[in-house]
Amino acid sequence: MPTMTTDVYRMLPPEGIKIFLVLSLAFLLGLEREEHKAAGTEYGFGGVRTFPLIGLIGYAVALTAGTDTLPVVLGLAVVAAFLLVSYWHKLQVSGAAGVTSEISALATYLVGALVAREQFWVATTLAVTGLFLLELKAALEGLARRIAPGEILTVAKFLLLTAVVLPVLPNQPFGPVAINPFKTWLVVVAVSAVSYGSYVIQRITKGQGGIALAAVLGGAYSSTVTTLVLARRAAREARPHLVSGSTLMASGMMYLRLAALVGLFNPSLLAILGVPFAVLAAVALGVGWLWSRVPDGRAGDVQKAFDPKNPLELTAALLFGAVFLAMLVLTHLVVTHLGHAGLYSLAALMGASDVDPFVMGLTQGAGGATPITAAAAAIVVAASSNNLIKGIYAYAASDRATGVMSVTLLALLAVAGLTPLVWLGYWGG
Repeated sequence: MPTMTTDVYRMLPPEGIKIFLVLSLAFLLGLEREEHKAAGTEYGFGGVRTFPLIGLIGYAVALTAGTDTLPVVLGLAVVAAFLLVSYWHKLQVSGAAGVTSEISALATYLVGALVAREQFWVATTLAVTGLFLLELKAALEGLARRIAPGEILTVAKFLLLTAVVLPVLPNQPFGPVAINPFKTWLVVVAVSAVSYGSYVIQRITKGQGGIALAAVLGGAYSSTVTTLVLARRAAREARPHLVSGSTLMASGMMYLRLAALVGLFNPSLLAILGVPFAVLAAVALGVGWLWSRVPDGRAGDVQKAFDPKNPLELTAALLFGAVFLAMLVLTHLVVTHLGHAGLYSLAALMGASDVDPFVMGLTQGAGGATPITAAAAAIVVAASSNNLIKGIYAYAASDRATGVMSVTLLALLAVAGLTPLVWLGYWGG
C-alpha cells in the first residue's frame, strides 16, 4: 500500500523536485558565505539570496538548452563576467581579497545545470564537498602550514611515477620465480601509502597526544623504528612503565598493519590470519595502555619526539622494491630447495629487520609455489621473531628498568604471537 509520502511525491511535478534540490544545495552554500560575511568587516559577494538565484539560472539555462552544451557554457561565461566585476570591486575596497566566494558562485551555477541534466549525485557531491572546503578553511590552512613544501613535491613526484609507470608495466609473470612487474610496483605503492597515512597523521598531531599516541601512530608506520626511538629516550625520561607500555602498543599496531597489507593482496591469507592478528593487536594495545598508566613517580606525560622520514621518498620506495624482489627470489629458492623448515627458518631470520618485504613476498607466492598454510605460518613466525628482536633492541638501547620491562613484554607478545600455529593446527603446512 503506498504511503502518504509516496503519494505526495507522485503529486509533485518532476521539475519541481529538481528546483527544490537546486534551491536546497545553493541555499546551503549561500548560508555559509553569509556567515563568512557576518564574521568579517570587508565586502563579500553573495549570500542566502544570491546563491540560490545563481543556481536557478544554471538550472534554467541547462533546461532550456536541452542536449546543447553551448548555451550552458555561454551562461557560465555571463555569470563569470558579473563575478569578475564583483571581484574587481572587492580589490578596490580592500586592496587584497580572496576569490573563494566568486568560485563558489560558479560552482553553484554548475550545480543547477547538473540537476537539470539529472546528474543528481554529481551535483549533490559537488555542493557538499564545496561546503566542507569552505567550512574547513582554518583547518586546511593550518595543515598547509604544517606540511613542508619539500614533502608536497615528494608526493607529486611519487604520484607522477605511479600514474605514469604503473599503467604501462606488464601485468604478467616473467622467469622461473614468476615476477610480475605490475604487482611488484603495486606492492610498493600500497606499503608506501599505508606508511604515509600514519606519517601524515603524525605530522598533523606533532606535539600533541604524548608518547602513547606517538607509539600507536609510529607502529602503523614502523614498529621497529618506533621501538628504537622510544628506547633511546627512555634513559632521560625515567618513565619505564610509560615507555615500555607504549613500545608494546607500537608492536600491537604492527599486527593491524600486516593484516591490512596481507588483505590487500591475498584475501585467502587474511581469512587465516585476520582474526588471530586482530586479537593479538587488541591484547597488545590494551595491555600496553594499562601498563603505561602505572605510576612511575613522575607526573605529567612525555611529549613525543618521533620524527619519521617521508615514506614516499623515491629512494625509499625504490629500495623497498629492490628488497621486495630479493625476498621474492630468496623465498622461492628456500621453498624449492629447503621446504617448509627452511621457510620458517628464513622467517625467523627476517624478524631482525623490517618484515614488510618478506611478508609481501609471501602474499604473492602463497597458494602457488608456497602452500597457503605454510605462508601463513611463516608470517606468524616472522612477526613473533620481529617482536623478540625489538625487545632485544629496547633492552640494549634504553635504561635497565625500561629495558627489562620492554624485553619482557615483547617476549611475551612473541610467544603469544605463535599461538595461532597451534590453534589453527597448520604447523608444517
